[in-house]
Amino acid sequence: MTKKLSLLILIALTALLAAACDSNSTETLERKMFKVRIENIAKEYKFADSGVFNTPVNASSPAPLAPGGAYEFTVKAFPGSKLSFAAMFVHSNDLFYAPDGNGISLYDNNGMPVSGDITSRIKLWDAGTEINQEPGLGTDQAPHQSGANTGSADPHANVRLAEDEFSNLPSVNEVLKVTVEPTSVNRFKVKIENVSSEHSIHTSDGNVLAALIAPGVWVVHTANNPLFEENKPDFGEGLEALAEDGNPAVLYENLKEETGITHLFAPGVFVVHTASSPVFRAGQPDRGEGLEALAEDGDPSMLAANLNGKDGISLVGVFNMPVGSSAPAPIAPGGVYEFEFDATEKDYISFASMLVQSNDLFIAPSDAGIKLFESSDPISGDITELFMLWDAGTEVNEEPGFGINQAPRQSAANTGAAENGALRIVNDGYVYPNLSDIVRVTIESN
Repeated sequence: MTKKLSLLILIALTALLAAACDSNSTETLERKMFKVRIENIAKEYKFADSGVFNTPVNASSPAPLAPGGAYEFTVKAFPGSKLSFAAMFVHSNDLFYAPDGNGISLYDNNGMPVSGDITSRIKLWDAGTEINQEPGLGTDQAPHQSGANTGSADPHANVRLAEDEFSNLPSVNEVLKVTVEPTSVNRFKVKIENVSSEHSIHTSDGNVLAALIAPGVWVVHTANNPLFEENKPDFGEGLEALAEDGNPAVLYENLKEETGITHLFAPGVFVVHTASSPVFRAGQPDRGEGLEALAEDGDPSMLAANLNGKDGISLVGVFNMPVGSSAPAPIAPGGVYEFEFDATEKDYISFASMLVQSNDLFIAPSDAGIKLFESSDPISGDITELFMLWDAGTEVNEEPGFGINQAPRQSAANTGAAENGALRIVNDGYVYPNLSDIVRVTIESN
């Protein structure tokens, strides 16, 4: 046998042996099934914004509003929002000023902010918690009573429009003027003025008194009856203390507990891969493969289609069906997405889901993904700490929960101003919750 033939045979045998080794290596790679669970653990809030007004303009401390004085406060509101407030008519047992249960719309039917005098929408209400005495003379009224909550319970017990039982109640517009003025995007200044005189209340003993307005609360909402419901008993959340004693603290604390941004997570994409940074790369612009649609509009379809079949990607999937649901949808607080896949020791998992109350933010692990095996053992347990809140850099950010170009409020997909930025951990000056407070991501294998 010639040396040349022997060399060729040796090369062929070496190649066959290498191929056999590779084949055996592939066959012996451990393959496991994994299940990922994404839970929305955020709090669901009733109200967009709320607060207390208690210090008259140019005053240095809280006080009732005397004639010529004014309370001012600024509210945040997106289209569709309404304003409600309540403040005690001081020379009474439990009367208060407020709009009706519907509140006052802060935007018109065309989505334009409301501006001007809204006094005609304000009424004088009876909280139904204490028997009425003559305004200005009652010994159980705030200026005269020996302590808070001293009057007799009202047998009527329902919130209702105040009646002029003693024929000396001034009309609403003789006591207050309320105006609303848009100041910037989603911001309104509300002004409550005491326009009464020192002779607004005439009592049966021949005296005259100024009408006073006590500190109050305000709330921005979309559902009706945030503070009370007409012809229903007081909710027991603090309106009684406000209407009887001019103390808004209890009601405000209850409103504050229910005020905030309700965070949702949109349908997303998951990718099993060995490729480096298959979905995005930090510090680089979006690749134009569909991450923009996912991060801005919660639509994962384009990204899934473009990633499918790429080198180094063994599986692409979409999670869009909340557990227990029959149709695709975002997950609200209490909602869950789940998906399953199989993978080998060489594989990583990446996935992304839009933070809905944003312009183009999404949750995801690092661009490298999450290694599915550690020392040949499949990972298991809570992996939330491996996730971050990313900014896709494709749309200019607005205040979370209030932007008109954010998915819950935008008129159509892809409506915000283009940013042309790079993918990065969000850092735009707005306040966002810790991810561990709004989402829990777990993985298990079998």
